Amino acid sequence: MNFNFASSNPLWRATLEKLDFIPLSNVDYAGGVIITDWYGDTENNEELKVAVRFLTNEIRSDALDVTVYKKRCIKVNSCQTSKIEGNINNEIKASILRRAAVLSKEAASKKDE
Repeated sequence: MNFNFASSNPLWRATLEKLDFIPLSNVDYAGGVIITDWYGDTENNEELKVAVRFLTNEIRSDALDVTVYKKRCIKVNSCQTSKIEGNINNEIKASILRRAAVLSKEAASKKDE
Protein backbone atom coordinates (compact mmCIF):
# COMPACT_ATOMS: atom_id res chain seq x y z
CA MET A 1 0.00 0.00 0.00
CA ASN A 2 1.42 3.39 -0.96
CA PHE A 3 0.30 6.35 1.18
CA ASN A 4 1.00 10.02 0.47
CA PHE A 5 2.83 12.10 3.04
CA ALA A 6 0.34 13.01 5.79
CA SER A 7 0.20 16.77 5.20
CA SER A 8 -0.69 16.25 1.53
CA ASN A 9 -3.21 13.45 2.11
CA PRO A 10 -6.75 14.92 2.13
CA LEU A 11 -8.30 11.88 3.85
CA TRP A 12 -5.76 12.02 6.67
CA ARG A 13 -6.10 15.79 7.11
CA ALA A 14 -9.91 15.63 7.01
CA THR A 15 -9.97 12.90 9.65
CA LEU A 16 -7.74 14.90 11.99
CA GLU A 17 -9.93 17.98 11.47
CA LYS A 18 -13.17 16.11 12.13
CA LEU A 19 -11.81 14.43 15.28
CA ASP A 20 -9.97 17.48 16.62
CA PHE A 21 -12.31 17.83 19.63
CA ILE A 22 -11.26 14.40 21.00
CA PRO A 23 -7.77 13.71 22.38
CA LEU A 24 -5.89 11.21 20.22
CA SER A 25 -4.31 8.11 21.74
CA ASN A 26 -2.71 6.56 18.64
CA VAL A 27 -1.81 8.23 15.36
CA ASP A 28 0.17 6.02 13.00
CA TYR A 29 0.41 7.38 9.49
CA ALA A 30 2.60 4.53 8.27
CA GLY A 31 0.10 2.01 9.64
CA GLY A 32 -2.88 3.98 8.36
CA VAL A 33 -4.71 4.33 11.65
CA ILE A 34 -6.03 7.05 13.96
CA ILE A 35 -7.51 6.12 17.34
CA THR A 36 -8.96 8.62 19.77
CA ASP A 37 -8.80 8.44 23.53
CA TRP A 38 -11.99 7.77 25.48
CA TYR A 39 -14.18 10.86 25.41
CA GLY A 40 -17.52 11.63 26.94
CA ASP A 41 -19.70 12.82 29.73
CA THR A 42 -18.57 11.71 33.18
CA GLU A 43 -22.03 12.41 34.63
CA ASN A 44 -23.67 9.52 32.78
CA ASN A 45 -20.55 7.30 32.98
CA GLU A 46 -20.42 6.73 29.22
CA GLU A 47 -17.48 7.41 26.95
CA LEU A 48 -16.79 6.88 23.25
CA LYS A 49 -13.64 6.00 21.34
CA VAL A 50 -13.28 6.31 17.56
CA ALA A 51 -10.91 4.23 15.42
CA VAL A 52 -10.32 5.12 11.78
CA ARG A 53 -8.41 2.76 9.52
CA PHE A 54 -7.29 4.00 6.09
CA LEU A 55 -7.68 1.45 3.30
CA THR A 56 -6.66 3.70 0.38
CA ASN A 57 -5.66 7.29 -0.41
CA GLU A 58 -8.50 7.68 -2.86
CA ILE A 59 -11.54 9.62 -1.72
CA ARG A 60 -14.26 7.02 -2.11
CA SER A 61 -16.80 5.26 0.09
CA ASP A 62 -14.60 2.24 0.82
CA ALA A 63 -11.49 4.29 1.66
CA LEU A 64 -12.07 4.26 5.43
CA ASP A 65 -13.17 1.85 8.09
CA VAL A 66 -14.66 3.77 11.03
CA THR A 67 -15.42 1.94 14.27
CA VAL A 68 -16.93 3.55 17.37
CA TYR A 69 -16.70 1.94 20.79
CA LYS A 70 -18.75 2.76 23.87
CA LYS A 71 -17.60 2.27 27.45
CA ARG A 72 -20.09 2.40 30.29
CA CYS A 73 -18.83 2.30 33.87
CA ILE A 74 -21.07 1.43 36.80
CA LYS A 75 -18.24 1.86 39.30
CA VAL A 76 -14.61 2.90 38.97
CA ASN A 77 -13.29 -0.54 38.02
CA SER A 78 -16.50 -1.99 36.65
CA CYS A 79 -16.75 -1.01 32.99
CA GLN A 80 -18.34 -2.64 29.99
CA THR A 81 -17.04 -1.90 26.48
CA SER A 82 -18.94 -2.59 23.28
CA LYS A 83 -18.69 -1.79 19.60
CA ILE A 84 -21.44 0.51 18.38
CA GLU A 85 -23.19 -0.70 15.25
CA GLY A 86 -25.28 1.89 13.51
CA ASN A 87 -25.45 5.29 11.91
CA ILE A 88 -22.76 7.04 13.95
CA ASN A 89 -20.01 5.12 12.12
CA ASN A 90 -21.45 6.06 8.73
CA GLU A 91 -22.05 9.68 9.77
CA ILE A 92 -18.42 10.12 10.86
CA LYS A 93 -17.19 8.44 7.68
CA ALA A 94 -19.42 10.59 5.44
CA SER A 95 -18.30 13.75 7.24
CA ILE A 96 -14.63 12.85 6.74
CA LEU A 97 -15.17 12.00 3.06
CA ARG A 98 -17.02 15.28 2.41
CA ARG A 99 -14.25 17.31 4.04
CA ALA A 100 -11.55 15.33 2.18
CA ALA A 101 -13.28 16.10 -1.13
CA VAL A 102 -13.22 19.82 -0.30
CA LEU A 103 -9.54 19.69 0.72
CA SER A 104 -8.67 17.80 -2.46
CA LYS A 105 -10.53 20.31 -4.63
CA GLU A 106 -8.78 23.23 -2.86
CA ALA A 107 -5.38 21.59 -3.40
CA ALA A 108 -6.13 21.06 -7.09
CA SER A 109 -7.18 24.71 -7.46
CA LYS A 110 -3.92 25.88 -5.90
CA LYS A 111 -1.93 23.75 -8.35
CA ASP A 112 -3.75 25.35 -11.27
CA GLU A 113 -2.90 28.89 -10.12
